[in-house]
Amino acid sequence: MMPAADSEILDINGRQVSISNPGKVLFPQPGYTKLDLVRYYLAVSEGALRGAGGRPNVLVRYPDGIEGEFFYQKRAPRARPAWVEVVMLRFPSGRSAEEVVPRDPAALAWMANLACLELHPHPVRAADLDHPDELRVDLDPVPGVPWTQLREVARVVRATLHDLLLVGWPKTSGSRGLHVNVRLEPRWTFDQVRRAALALAREVERRAPDLATSKWWKEERHGVFLDYNQNAKDRTVASAYSVRPTPDARVSAPLTWEEIDVCDPREFTLATMPSRFAEIGDRHAGIDRHSCSLEKLLELSARHEREGLGDAPWPPHFRKQPGEPARVQPSRRVSTRPLIEIGRARKKEDALAGLERWKVKHPEAAAHLAPADVLVDAMRGRFRTWTRIRLNLEHVPVALRPGQDALDPDERPDDWRDVISRDGPPRKRSRARKAS
Repeated sequence: MMPAADSEILDINGRQVSISNPGKVLFPQPGYTKLDLVRYYLAVSEGALRGAGGRPNVLVRYPDGIEGEFFYQKRAPRARPAWVEVVMLRFPSGRSAEEVVPRDPAALAWMANLACLELHPHPVRAADLDHPDELRVDLDPVPGVPWTQLREVARVVRATLHDLLLVGWPKTSGSRGLHVNVRLEPRWTFDQVRRAALALAREVERRAPDLATSKWWKEERHGVFLDYNQNAKDRTVASAYSVRPTPDARVSAPLTWEEIDVCDPREFTLATMPSRFAEIGDRHAGIDRHSCSLEKLLELSARHEREGLGDAPWPPHFRKQPGEPARVQPSRRVSTRPLIEIGRARKKEDALAGLERWKVKHPEAAAHLAPADVLVDAMRGRFRTWTRIRLNLEHVPVALRPGQDALDPDERPDDWRDVISRDGPPRKRSRARKAS
Protein backbone atom coordinates (compact mmCIF):
# COMPACT_ATOMS: atom_id res chain seq x y z
CA MET A 1 0.00 0.00 0.00
CA MET A 2 1.36 3.40 -0.97
CA PRO A 3 1.66 5.90 1.91
CA ALA A 4 -0.68 8.86 1.95
CA ALA A 5 0.72 12.17 0.79
CA ASP A 6 0.57 13.54 4.34
CA SER A 7 2.59 10.72 5.88
CA GLU A 8 6.23 9.75 6.21
CA ILE A 9 7.71 6.26 6.28
CA LEU A 10 10.56 5.59 8.70
CA ASP A 11 12.77 2.52 8.46
CA ILE A 12 13.65 1.60 12.05
CA ASN A 13 15.97 -1.38 12.30
CA GLY A 14 14.32 -2.95 9.28
CA ARG A 15 10.75 -2.22 10.36
CA GLN A 16 8.60 0.22 8.42
CA VAL A 17 6.66 2.70 10.54
CA SER A 18 4.26 5.09 8.86
CA ILE A 19 3.95 8.49 10.54
CA SER A 20 0.64 10.07 9.61
CA ASN A 21 0.37 13.85 9.65
CA PRO A 22 4.02 14.20 10.74
CA GLY A 23 3.74 17.99 10.81
CA LYS A 24 0.78 18.03 13.21
CA VAL A 25 1.66 20.36 16.08
CA LEU A 26 1.25 18.70 19.47
CA PHE A 27 2.89 21.43 21.58
CA PRO A 28 1.73 24.83 20.27
CA GLN A 29 4.06 27.03 22.34
CA PRO A 30 7.40 25.58 21.12
CA GLY A 31 5.82 24.19 17.95
CA TYR A 32 6.86 20.57 18.46
CA THR A 33 5.22 18.20 15.99
CA LYS A 34 4.30 14.54 15.96
CA LEU A 35 7.48 13.78 14.01
CA ASP A 36 9.48 15.61 16.69
CA LEU A 37 7.87 13.31 19.28
CA VAL A 38 8.75 10.22 17.24
CA ARG A 39 12.36 11.34 16.83
CA TYR A 40 12.61 12.06 20.55
CA TYR A 41 11.58 8.54 21.51
CA LEU A 42 13.99 7.07 18.98
CA ALA A 43 16.81 9.16 20.49
CA VAL A 44 16.13 7.91 24.05
CA SER A 45 14.72 4.50 23.14
CA GLU A 46 17.22 2.48 25.18
CA GLY A 47 16.25 4.27 28.39
CA ALA A 48 12.55 4.48 27.56
CA LEU A 49 12.40 0.73 26.91
CA ARG A 50 14.19 0.04 30.17
CA GLY A 51 11.26 1.70 31.93
CA ALA A 52 8.32 0.67 29.74
CA GLY A 53 9.59 -2.12 27.51
CA GLY A 54 8.40 -5.68 27.96
CA ARG A 55 5.45 -4.42 30.00
CA PRO A 56 1.79 -3.91 29.05
CA ASN A 57 1.14 -0.21 28.46
CA VAL A 58 -2.00 1.89 28.59
CA LEU A 59 -2.11 4.22 25.59
CA VAL A 60 -2.70 7.81 26.70
CA ARG A 61 -3.51 9.63 23.48
CA TYR A 62 -3.53 13.35 22.65
CA PRO A 63 -4.81 13.36 19.04
CA ASP A 64 -5.23 17.15 18.98
CA GLY A 65 -2.14 17.97 21.01
CA ILE A 66 -1.89 19.08 24.60
CA GLU A 67 -4.57 21.74 24.21
CA GLY A 68 -7.14 19.24 22.97
CA GLU A 69 -8.89 16.37 24.69
CA PHE A 70 -7.04 13.20 25.57
CA PHE A 71 -8.19 9.70 26.42
CA TYR A 72 -6.98 6.43 27.93
CA GLN A 73 -7.01 3.42 25.63
CA LYS A 74 -6.37 0.05 27.23
CA ARG A 75 -7.22 -2.07 24.21
CA ALA A 76 -4.57 -2.22 21.52
CA PRO A 77 -5.88 -1.00 18.16
CA ARG A 78 -6.83 -3.83 15.84
CA ALA A 79 -5.15 -2.07 12.95
CA ARG A 80 -1.56 -2.57 14.05
CA PRO A 81 1.57 -4.09 12.54
CA ALA A 82 2.03 -7.80 13.13
CA TRP A 83 5.25 -7.09 15.02
CA VAL A 84 3.51 -5.01 17.71
CA GLU A 85 3.20 -7.38 20.66
CA VAL A 86 0.14 -7.47 22.92
CA VAL A 87 -0.77 -9.35 26.09
CA MET A 88 -4.16 -10.00 27.70
CA LEU A 89 -4.68 -8.27 31.06
CA ARG A 90 -7.53 -8.86 33.49
CA PHE A 91 -8.56 -5.95 35.69
CA PRO A 92 -10.16 -5.68 39.16
CA SER A 93 -13.39 -4.61 37.46
CA GLY A 94 -13.66 -8.03 35.84
CA ARG A 95 -12.93 -6.68 32.36
CA SER A 96 -10.00 -7.72 30.24
CA ALA A 97 -8.08 -6.18 27.35
CA GLU A 98 -5.12 -6.80 25.10
CA GLU A 99 -2.56 -4.10 25.85
CA VAL A 100 0.48 -3.08 23.84
CA VAL A 101 3.88 -4.42 24.95
CA PRO A 102 6.67 -2.35 23.33
CA ARG A 103 9.88 -4.29 22.75
CA ASP A 104 11.92 -2.13 20.40
CA PRO A 105 12.33 1.43 19.07
CA ALA A 106 9.91 0.76 16.21
CA ALA A 107 7.13 0.03 18.71
CA LEU A 108 7.84 3.33 20.50
CA ALA A 109 7.64 5.17 17.19
CA TRP A 110 4.36 3.44 16.35
CA MET A 111 2.94 4.49 19.74
CA ALA A 112 4.15 8.06 19.22
CA ASN A 113 2.36 8.09 15.87
CA LEU A 114 -0.86 7.47 17.83
CA ALA A 115 -0.05 10.73 19.68
CA CYS A 116 0.88 8.82 22.85
CA LEU A 117 2.96 11.47 24.60
CA GLU A 118 3.47 9.47 27.78
CA LEU A 119 4.49 5.88 28.37
CA HIS A 120 2.22 4.31 31.00
CA PRO A 121 3.45 0.79 31.79
CA HIS A 122 2.06 -1.55 34.41
CA PRO A 123 4.60 -2.63 37.07
CA VAL A 124 4.70 -6.19 35.71
CA ARG A 125 6.44 -7.98 32.87
CA ALA A 126 4.39 -9.55 30.09
CA ALA A 127 5.74 -12.96 31.11
CA ASP A 128 4.34 -12.68 34.67
CA LEU A 129 1.29 -10.48 35.03
CA ASP A 130 0.54 -11.41 38.65
CA HIS A 131 3.79 -10.46 40.40
CA PRO A 132 5.03 -6.86 40.13
CA ASP A 133 8.77 -6.38 39.75
CA GLU A 134 8.62 -2.68 40.63
CA LEU A 135 7.63 -0.75 43.75
CA ARG A 136 6.66 2.81 42.81
CA VAL A 137 7.13 5.61 45.32
CA ASP A 138 5.21 8.67 44.10
CA LEU A 139 6.07 11.94 45.86
CA ASP A 140 3.20 14.32 45.12
CA PRO A 141 3.50 17.83 46.60
CA VAL A 142 0.30 19.59 47.63
CA PRO A 143 -0.20 23.05 46.09
CA GLY A 144 2.27 25.61 47.38
CA VAL A 145 4.99 23.11 48.38
CA PRO A 146 8.33 24.19 46.87
CA TRP A 147 10.89 21.96 45.17
CA THR A 148 13.21 22.45 48.14
CA GLN A 149 10.76 20.62 50.42
CA LEU A 150 10.41 17.84 47.88
CA ARG A 151 14.19 17.44 48.04
CA GLU A 152 14.06 17.10 51.82
CA VAL A 153 11.42 14.40 51.61
CA ALA A 154 13.44 12.61 48.94
CA ARG A 155 16.38 12.44 51.36
CA VAL A 156 14.13 10.84 53.96
CA VAL A 157 12.85 8.35 51.38
CA ARG A 158 16.40 7.45 50.41
CA ALA A 159 17.44 6.86 54.03
CA THR A 160 14.31 4.82 54.73
CA LEU A 161 14.85 2.61 51.69
CA HIS A 162 18.48 2.10 52.69
CA ASP A 163 17.46 0.99 56.17
CA LEU A 164 15.03 -1.51 54.63
CA LEU A 165 17.71 -2.89 52.25
CA LEU A 166 15.99 -1.42 49.20
CA VAL A 167 17.66 0.41 46.29
CA GLY A 168 15.75 3.41 44.96
CA TRP A 169 16.11 5.00 41.53
CA PRO A 170 14.75 8.58 41.47
CA LYS A 171 13.37 10.53 38.55
CA THR A 172 11.41 13.70 38.05
CA SER A 173 7.75 13.09 37.35
CA GLY A 174 7.82 15.56 34.49
CA SER A 175 5.36 17.70 36.41
CA ARG A 176 5.75 18.91 40.01
CA GLY A 177 6.72 15.70 41.75
CA LEU A 178 9.32 12.98 42.05
CA HIS A 179 9.13 9.23 41.52
CA VAL A 180 11.40 6.64 43.07
CA ASN A 181 11.33 3.16 41.54
CA VAL A 182 12.55 0.05 43.33
CA ARG A 183 13.19 -3.12 41.31
CA LEU A 184 11.71 -6.16 43.04
CA GLU A 185 12.12 -9.87 42.87
CA PRO A 186 8.77 -10.89 41.29
CA ARG A 187 7.64 -12.93 44.27
CA TRP A 188 4.82 -10.85 45.76
CA THR A 189 1.26 -10.09 44.74
CA PHE A 190 -0.15 -6.67 43.88
CA ASP A 191 -1.86 -6.46 47.26
CA GLN A 192 1.40 -7.23 49.08
CA VAL A 193 3.33 -4.64 47.08
CA ARG A 194 0.64 -2.00 47.71
CA ARG A 195 0.64 -2.84 51.42
CA ALA A 196 4.43 -2.50 51.45
CA ALA A 197 4.14 0.91 49.74
CA LEU A 198 1.67 1.99 52.43
CA ALA A 199 4.08 0.92 55.16
CA LEU A 200 6.87 2.88 53.49
CA ALA A 201 4.68 5.99 53.22
CA ARG A 202 3.77 5.75 56.91
CA GLU A 203 7.41 5.30 57.92
CA VAL A 204 8.50 8.36 55.92
CA GLU A 205 5.64 10.30 57.52
CA ARG A 206 6.80 9.14 60.97
CA ARG A 207 10.34 10.32 60.27
CA ALA A 208 9.32 13.66 58.77
CA PRO A 209 5.81 14.46 60.08
CA ASP A 210 6.00 18.15 59.20
CA LEU A 211 7.14 17.49 55.63
CA ALA A 212 5.33 14.37 54.40
CA THR A 213 2.00 12.60 54.69
CA SER A 214 0.46 9.23 53.88
CA LYS A 215 -3.12 10.55 54.18
CA TRP A 216 -5.25 9.60 51.20
CA TRP A 217 -7.92 12.33 51.46
CA LYS A 218 -6.76 15.64 50.03
CA GLU A 219 -8.40 17.64 52.79
CA GLU A 220 -6.14 15.88 55.32
CA ARG A 221 -2.88 16.23 53.40
CA HIS A 222 0.01 18.59 53.94
CA GLY A 223 3.49 18.83 52.49
CA VAL A 224 4.37 15.94 50.19
CA PHE A 225 1.93 13.06 49.78
CA LEU A 226 3.37 9.56 49.24
CA ASP A 227 0.76 7.98 46.99
CA TYR A 228 0.86 4.32 48.01
CA ASN A 229 -2.15 3.56 45.79
CA GLN A 230 -0.02 3.91 42.67
CA ASN A 231 0.92 0.32 43.46
CA ALA A 232 -2.63 -1.02 43.29
CA LYS A 233 -3.38 -3.33 40.39
CA ASP A 234 -4.48 -1.52 37.22
CA ARG A 235 -2.69 1.72 38.19
CA THR A 236 -0.02 3.10 35.89
CA VAL A 237 2.31 6.09 36.10
CA ALA A 238 4.38 7.92 33.50
CA SER A 239 7.65 6.02 33.19
CA ALA A 240 11.19 7.28 32.66
CA TYR A 241 11.64 9.53 29.59
CA SER A 242 7.88 10.03 29.17
CA VAL A 243 6.95 13.34 27.59
CA ARG A 244 4.37 15.13 29.70
CA PRO A 245 1.55 17.39 28.44
CA THR A 246 3.12 20.64 29.69
CA PRO A 247 3.53 23.75 27.51
CA ASP A 248 7.32 23.25 27.43
CA ALA A 249 7.11 19.48 26.71
CA ARG A 250 8.80 18.52 29.95
CA VAL A 251 9.91 14.92 30.38
CA SER A 252 10.33 12.49 33.26
CA ALA A 253 14.09 12.53 33.82
CA PRO A 254 16.04 9.73 35.54
CA LEU A 255 18.44 11.17 38.12
CA THR A 256 21.11 10.18 40.57
CA TRP A 257 20.27 10.96 44.19
CA GLU A 258 22.91 13.69 44.17
CA GLU A 259 21.35 15.40 41.14
CA ILE A 260 18.12 16.01 43.05
CA ASP A 261 19.91 18.69 45.10
CA VAL A 262 21.20 20.61 42.08
CA CYS A 263 18.78 20.07 39.19
CA ASP A 264 15.79 22.07 38.04
CA PRO A 265 13.03 19.84 36.59
CA ARG A 266 12.31 22.52 33.99
CA GLU A 267 15.68 21.74 32.40
CA PHE A 268 14.48 18.37 31.10
CA THR A 269 12.38 18.66 27.96
CA LEU A 270 11.74 16.96 24.65
CA ALA A 271 14.37 19.28 23.17
CA THR A 272 17.11 18.90 25.81
CA MET A 273 16.86 15.26 26.92
CA PRO A 274 18.30 13.66 23.74
CA SER A 275 21.60 15.51 24.14
CA ARG A 276 21.75 14.65 27.86
CA PHE A 277 21.10 11.01 27.01
CA ALA A 278 23.76 11.00 24.29
CA GLU A 279 26.30 12.54 26.68
CA ILE A 280 25.75 10.59 29.92
CA GLY A 281 23.48 7.70 28.96
CA ASP A 282 20.68 6.42 31.15
CA ARG A 283 21.02 7.22 34.85
CA HIS A 284 18.96 4.10 35.55
CA ALA A 285 21.08 1.77 33.41
CA GLY A 286 21.85 -0.44 36.42
CA ILE A 287 18.32 -0.79 37.80
CA ASP A 288 17.76 -4.34 36.56
CA ARG A 289 20.90 -5.54 38.34
CA HIS A 290 19.47 -4.59 41.75
CA SER A 291 16.31 -6.61 42.32
CA CYS A 292 15.30 -6.27 45.95
CA SER A 293 13.34 -8.20 48.56
CA LEU A 294 10.19 -6.81 50.20
CA GLU A 295 10.59 -8.90 53.34
CA LYS A 296 11.75 -6.13 55.69
CA LEU A 297 9.10 -3.73 54.43
CA LEU A 298 6.38 -6.34 54.85
CA GLU A 299 7.67 -7.00 58.37
CA LEU A 300 7.22 -3.27 59.03
CA SER A 301 3.70 -3.48 57.60
CA ALA A 302 2.87 -6.39 59.93
CA ARG A 303 4.18 -4.39 62.89
CA HIS A 304 1.99 -1.46 61.89
CA GLU A 305 -1.02 -3.75 61.83
CA ARG A 306 -0.22 -5.14 65.28
CA GLU A 307 -0.04 -1.54 66.52
CA GLY A 308 -3.49 -0.78 65.13
CA LEU A 309 -2.56 0.70 61.74
CA GLY A 310 -4.56 -1.41 59.33
CA ASP A 311 -5.32 -0.77 55.71
CA ALA A 312 -5.89 2.69 54.22
CA PRO A 313 -8.41 3.83 51.57
CA TRP A 314 -8.19 2.44 48.05
CA PRO A 315 -8.87 4.42 44.86
CA PRO A 316 -12.59 5.06 44.36
CA HIS A 317 -13.03 2.81 41.30
CA PHE A 318 -11.89 -0.28 43.24
CA ARG A 319 -14.37 -2.52 45.01
CA LYS A 320 -14.45 -2.18 48.79
CA GLN A 321 -11.56 -4.24 50.09
CA PRO A 322 -11.50 -6.52 53.17
CA GLY A 323 -10.15 -4.55 56.12
CA GLU A 324 -10.38 -1.22 54.33
CA PRO A 325 -11.60 1.68 56.50
CA ALA A 326 -14.72 3.60 55.59
CA ARG A 327 -14.30 5.10 52.14
CA VAL A 328 -15.93 8.38 53.12
CA GLN A 329 -14.26 11.76 53.02
CA PRO A 330 -13.46 13.08 56.51
CA SER A 331 -15.48 16.21 55.83
CA ARG A 332 -18.56 14.03 55.34
CA ARG A 333 -17.93 12.16 58.58
CA VAL A 334 -17.21 15.17 60.77
CA SER A 335 -17.97 18.88 60.50
CA THR A 336 -14.56 20.23 61.49
CA ARG A 337 -13.45 20.99 57.92
CA PRO A 338 -15.73 23.41 56.07
CA LEU A 339 -15.49 22.36 52.42
CA ILE A 340 -17.40 23.72 49.47
CA GLU A 341 -17.29 22.62 45.88
CA ILE A 342 -16.60 25.19 43.18
CA GLY A 343 -17.04 23.35 39.91
CA ARG A 344 -16.54 20.33 37.69
CA ALA A 345 -15.22 20.37 34.17
CA ARG A 346 -13.86 18.10 31.50
CA LYS A 347 -10.81 20.35 31.14
CA LYS A 348 -8.71 21.42 34.11
CA GLU A 349 -8.29 24.95 32.79
CA ASP A 350 -12.08 25.40 32.62
CA ALA A 351 -12.42 24.29 36.24
CA LEU A 352 -9.65 26.68 37.29
CA ALA A 353 -11.35 29.51 35.40
CA GLY A 354 -14.44 28.85 37.51
CA LEU A 355 -12.28 29.13 40.64
CA GLU A 356 -11.05 32.55 39.49
CA ARG A 357 -14.64 33.70 38.99
CA TRP A 358 -15.44 32.52 42.51
CA LYS A 359 -12.52 34.56 43.87
CA VAL A 360 -13.79 37.67 42.10
CA LYS A 361 -17.24 37.06 43.57
CA HIS A 362 -15.88 36.45 47.10
CA PRO A 363 -12.67 38.51 47.36
CA GLU A 364 -12.60 38.76 51.16
CA ALA A 365 -12.82 35.02 51.60
CA ALA A 366 -10.33 34.39 48.78
CA ALA A 367 -7.74 36.56 50.52
CA HIS A 368 -7.56 34.08 53.43
CA LEU A 369 -7.04 30.94 51.32
CA ALA A 370 -3.70 29.15 51.55
CA PRO A 371 -2.45 27.23 48.48
CA ALA A 372 -3.21 23.90 50.16
CA ASP A 373 -6.83 25.01 50.74
CA VAL A 374 -7.53 24.65 47.01
CA LEU A 375 -8.27 20.98 46.36
CA VAL A 376 -7.94 20.13 42.67
CA ASP A 377 -9.09 16.56 42.13
CA ALA A 378 -8.30 14.71 38.91
CA MET A 379 -11.21 12.29 38.65
CA ARG A 380 -10.55 9.39 36.30
CA GLY A 381 -13.28 7.59 34.43
CA ARG A 382 -12.87 4.59 32.17
CA PHE A 383 -11.29 6.60 29.36
CA ARG A 384 -11.03 10.25 30.34
CA THR A 385 -10.30 12.39 33.31
CA TRP A 386 -12.31 15.32 34.58
CA THR A 387 -11.48 17.92 37.21
CA ARG A 388 -13.30 18.82 40.40
CA ILE A 389 -12.32 21.85 42.49
CA ARG A 390 -13.16 22.23 46.16
CA LEU A 391 -12.12 24.76 48.79
CA ASN A 392 -11.27 24.19 52.43
CA LEU A 393 -12.49 27.32 54.22
CA GLU A 394 -10.92 26.55 57.61
CA HIS A 395 -8.56 29.55 57.29
CA VAL A 396 -11.41 31.89 56.36
CA PRO A 397 -13.07 33.63 59.34
CA VAL A 398 -16.49 32.17 59.97
CA ALA A 399 -18.22 35.47 59.29
CA LEU A 400 -16.62 35.63 55.83
CA ARG A 401 -17.29 32.07 54.71
CA PRO A 402 -19.60 31.93 51.68
CA GLY A 403 -22.15 29.20 51.39
CA GLN A 404 -22.28 26.59 48.67
CA ASP A 405 -22.97 28.31 45.34
CA ALA A 406 -24.19 26.65 42.20
CA LEU A 407 -21.30 24.81 40.58
CA ASP A 408 -19.38 26.89 38.02
CA PRO A 409 -18.74 25.20 35.67
CA ASP A 410 -21.12 22.31 36.12
CA GLU A 411 -20.12 19.73 33.52
CA ARG A 412 -21.40 16.63 35.19
CA PRO A 413 -19.53 13.48 34.17
CA ASP A 414 -22.83 11.61 33.83
CA ASP A 415 -23.61 13.87 30.88
CA TRP A 416 -20.46 12.87 28.98
CA ARG A 417 -21.89 10.01 27.00
CA ASP A 418 -19.15 8.23 25.08
CA VAL A 419 -19.55 5.32 22.72
CA ILE A 420 -16.80 2.71 22.90
CA SER A 421 -15.43 1.82 19.48
CA ARG A 422 -14.35 -1.70 18.66
CA ASP A 423 -10.70 -0.73 19.16
CA GLY A 424 -11.25 0.89 22.55
CA PRO A 425 -11.08 4.71 22.23
CA PRO A 426 -14.29 6.67 22.77
CA ARG A 427 -16.00 8.84 20.22
CA LYS A 428 -18.93 11.23 20.41
CA ARG A 429 -22.33 10.04 19.28
CA SER A 430 -22.60 12.93 16.89
CA ARG A 431 -19.50 12.20 14.85
CA ALA A 432 -16.62 9.76 14.68
CA ARG A 433 -13.27 11.21 15.58
CA LYS A 434 -10.04 10.53 13.73
CA ALA A 435 -7.49 9.82 16.47
CA SER A 436 -4.25 10.20 14.57
